[in-house]
Amino acid sequence: MCHSSIFFLHNLLQYSDNKDMADSSFSQAVIDAVEAKTEWYDKEELPNLLEQYRLLHTCVKNIFEFLVKKSLITPDPYKLDKKISDIKAPENSNYTENERALTIGMRFSDYESTLDFLCNYYKFSVSNLVLPNIKKLVDLNAAFVWNQFTPNSVKPNTRGLAELVLRARQNADALTQSMVTDSLSKASRALTEITRILKGLADFQKEYYKGQVRKNVFSQAGFDANKALQSPAEEMAQIKKHFTAGMGKTPFYNDLVDELIREDTAPNKADLQQAVLAKLNVESHDADKKKKEVDTKDMIMGALRVLGALPPQLEAVLQKVQENHDILESEHNSLGDKIKRLIQKAFNLPEKPLFYNILISDASTEAKRRERINFQQFTTELATRSRRYASCADKGSQVYANIAAQKEEKILEFVTNQLAECNKTLKILAGLDDFFKQAAAPENKSKIKGVKMEITSIKNCVVKANQVRAEYAAYVEEEAQMRKLGITNEG
Repeated sequence: MCHSSIFFLHNLLQYSDNKDMADSSFSQAVIDAVEAKTEWYDKEELPNLLEQYRLLHTCVKNIFEFLVKKSLITPDPYKLDKKISDIKAPENSNYTENERALTIGMRFSDYESTLDFLCNYYKFSVSNLVLPNIKKLVDLNAAFVWNQFTPNSVKPNTRGLAELVLRARQNADALTQSMVTDSLSKASRALTEITRILKGLADFQKEYYKGQVRKNVFSQAGFDANKALQSPAEEMAQIKKHFTAGMGKTPFYNDLVDELIREDTAPNKADLQQAVLAKLNVESHDADKKKKEVDTKDMIMGALRVLGALPPQLEAVLQKVQENHDILESEHNSLGDKIKRLIQKAFNLPEKPLFYNILISDASTEAKRRERINFQQFTTELATRSRRYASCADKGSQVYANIAAQKEEKILEFVTNQLAECNKTLKILAGLDDFFKQAAAPENKSKIKGVKMEITSIKNCVVKANQVRAEYAAYVEEEAQMRKLGITNEG
């Protein structure tokens, strides 16, 4: 049984035996219980909330790239210039039919960017996720309702996006159909879990607020506890008098303070007090959940599953760089070039390797160097890795099963190598992006397609996979150190 459950039972038995307990003892019991549950949220439930948002973000990116590739939404051209510093839900008002592609494209793009900010920069803690911030998240969750995703939705954004997805799927291949179905299913499950956690957190924040009042206001030097307990009006007066000194700029919520006062002064206060402590109890985890939480192989395989979100971005990059390559090749159209191509085609000769001299930048040292890239080899290898990562996202695939059958050390080595390859690819893509823009003839420069948006998406995915790898390594190292000290998690 976990420590918090023992604490709860101890207090509940104590208060059951003494219905007329001293109110100061109850206040301290609430403060202790609030602190225990805060620790549980910060260490267990809120990291889970972050993981659910990361899953949702991956699914949203997949669907976004799918619709852009099908030319059914218009991506925001100013996406990279927008700086997000807080959670703001996209607008969800009605729009005309001929505005749907542009409107949904802009709103869906803003939604994806906000999820990206949430997953990479937002602080998931009880102290930060206060009620106003929870409301912002609830509003964001309502922007696209994945667990009621239908063209008949009464929500304009959900209805419009569902209609576009339905149209896009009609001519999609089997693999793409599977990816979309999987993304929609996972997005629905993630949103359901997110909603559950936020609802529980919102309820807890009310008790957290009352606990902070007991801790910070009741402890003020001028707070007269005896006078406060004479009547509800006296306690309210004492709290208001010392509230700012104890709570700073925290808003004064009358309803919650009224609840607190009833817990101290109402005729049925003993029942109310027991109900509060019961609400603050942290449920113990069963043995199966504990076993799942320490499944280290699943932890490191999780890094591969994160890389499984890369194929849509890699496919978009491959298409763009191939088109840019074709534009450059079209500029070499002399009579000699035409004769060479005819001979090559007539005799079925292999295409000669084409090398591009690009500038590679090292972000860590800011050093730049020239590198000769075999374009055909690079694109072929990238396409191969895209297919491999797609298999890594599917637990039922043979590729996933083969990797999972390896020892953890081998899986870690494989993941580390893939992350290194991804980082190398990012440098090459950035170099190719600059090369194509500079090498194209003036009349063709406007035709060159940039890949900075895809590079950003790939980089974010690699960062997340590396975070999972680092968390795995840290956990394994900590476990090894504990075993050396003779400490285990058993029992």
